[in-house]
This record gives sequence, structure tokens and C-alpha cells, in this order.
Amino acid sequence: MLPLAAPTVALAHGSHGGAETELEAGEFDFSPIISIEGHGGFDTNLDGDPRHYAIDGMFGGVFSWGLGQGATLSVEASVGPALVWGEAEHFYGKVHLDDHDSHDHDSEDDDEHGNEDHDSHEDHDHNDHGHAHAHDTDYKRTDFKGLLKVRYAPTDRFDIALSWNPYYVTKNQGDDIEGLKNELGAKVTWALGDGDVNFGLGDGIEDLVDGVYLSVDHRQGWESDGMYVGNYTDPRVGLGFKFGGDEISFNIEAGPRFYVPGSYAGLDQRTDLAGEIGLSVPVGDANLFMHWQHVYSWENAPGWGEGWQHHVGTGVSFSF
Repeated sequence: MLPLAAPTVALAHGSHGGAETELEAGEFDFSPIISIEGHGGFDTNLDGDPRHYAIDGMFGGVFSWGLGQGATLSVEASVGPALVWGEAEHFYGKVHLDDHDSHDHDSEDDDEHGNEDHDSHEDHDHNDHGHAHAHDTDYKRTDFKGLLKVRYAPTDRFDIALSWNPYYVTKNQGDDIEGLKNELGAKVTWALGDGDVNFGLGDGIEDLVDGVYLSVDHRQGWESDGMYVGNYTDPRVGLGFKFGGDEISFNIEAGPRFYVPGSYAGLDQRTDLAGEIGLSVPVGDANLFMHWQHVYSWENAPGWGEGWQHHVGTGVSFSF
């Protein structure tokens, strides 16, 4: 299932690409998965440089079925704790509004949360103009996150995936509100070549064309209080290959990000630049991985500034 495209990217998020060998019609495969990842997010384009750090432990598995003629269907599910320092993870593009901006753009939400929410915004303003709340990276709490993904691959060069990424915030703290965050996604990936690029087996630079793939990823996000954060669509061009004697997998991809903010932000839709670099090394039943996601925005608006946002992570995934 796109061994140099989808699974490599998925493993960088503590996931798995399904069965490693082609399944015959009616054949079934199940792989238990355990993943541990440490990661951090750095929003350098926002006032106060808000950031989050976490250590995730995900436990689950991948069910795969052979459908005949090379087609497969897989269902992946996992859940586990997320130890949080600083802020919790949030959907891309979330704007940290000042108190007066919050009343201008989201007065109904202020009425709903009452004085407690007002006090929270006052603390937020004070910290942004002082030491900045985002620099408070003490350990905060343990949240819980999950993943449910269904992937259909009619061939080994094309697949369609639907995903749900729930995240439960366990208590009100700073800008985080107790409740369930939700992210829904749909992604299409198409490998232009056969994907079998391995410099350890004598391939040359001219063979890189076999590792090129195209993808389109659409995501929708909601905060734990039910607020719609927005949606984005990422069309990307990617390249994946192996080196070091079939041990190390590398992928790089980039493209525009078409982002539509929720009405709470009072901002217009915009186009950013997004990309990701991933590296994975198999060691027995384990896969060591690291990845760097980065987005650049040219927009300079209230609550949102020109500059970079980064998310970096590293960890290990065990498949049995």
C-alpha cells in the first residue's frame, strides 16, 4: 500500500500503513500497534510564540482485508494518553484572540461562558503582554487522543483514506477547555511511479521519478467547546525513497494550503505554504521515526501574523 508514500508519512505520526505483503482475495491480516512519540508545536507567527509539548502513547491495531486483483481495505484504530506541557494540540489556524477581539468576534460565546471565560481572557492578555502564557511550559495534565482511519486501495499506487482524530481535554486550563476536540479528514494519494526506489540496491538519481507521488488532504476541525475552527485543503507533491541498505526511508512533500477560518476569527480565507519531511528506520519489530511539519503564512492580521508554524516529533512504533 504505497510503501514509500502513505505508510512512511503515517508512521511519522505513530501510525501504520497496513499489511506489508499483498493480500489475496478474502485474506485477512491484523497487526497490533504500539507507538510512543514526543513532539512539540511552535507558532512563531503568533503573539507570545505559543507552543505545546507532549508525549503520546498510542495502543491499537490495523485490520486489513484482500479484495482481489491487488485491492485492499484496512481499518486502523488506536487510543492512548497524551502528557501535556504548555498548551494542548490544536487544529491548524486557531487564532488566540485578545479580550476585546473576543467580544467583537465571539460575543455570544462570551455570554455562554460567563465570568470564568472573561477571567481566562484577562489572564491571557496579561501573560501575552508580560511573560507570555505560551512560555509557561510546565507539565499541565494528561489528556487522551485517538485515531480511527479507513483506507481503500484499489491498486498499490492509489488509495483513499477517511479519518477521525478525537482529542479529549481533561480539564479547563489556560486557553484549553475541557471536552472533546474533533478533526475529520479525507485524503487521496496517487503514486506516479512504482515507488521502489532504493539507493542501497543500485538505483541512481534518475530513478527518483519512481518515488514521486501526489496527494490531496482535506481537514475540518472543532474545538472542545464545539467552536468550528475552520478547514484546509493540502494538494501536495511528494518524493519518497530508501537508502542505507534498505534500512532508512525518507520522504519530503510540499504544496499550498488553502485555509478557511471559522467565523469566530473574523478573518478571510488565505493560502499558506505547507510541507513535511519524514525519516524512519526499522529495527526488528520497531520503527524509529522523526518528522518535521512546517507552514508559512504571508497573512498579517489581528490574532494571526506573518511567519512560520512548526511541528516536530520523534518516537518509536512497534508492529507485532
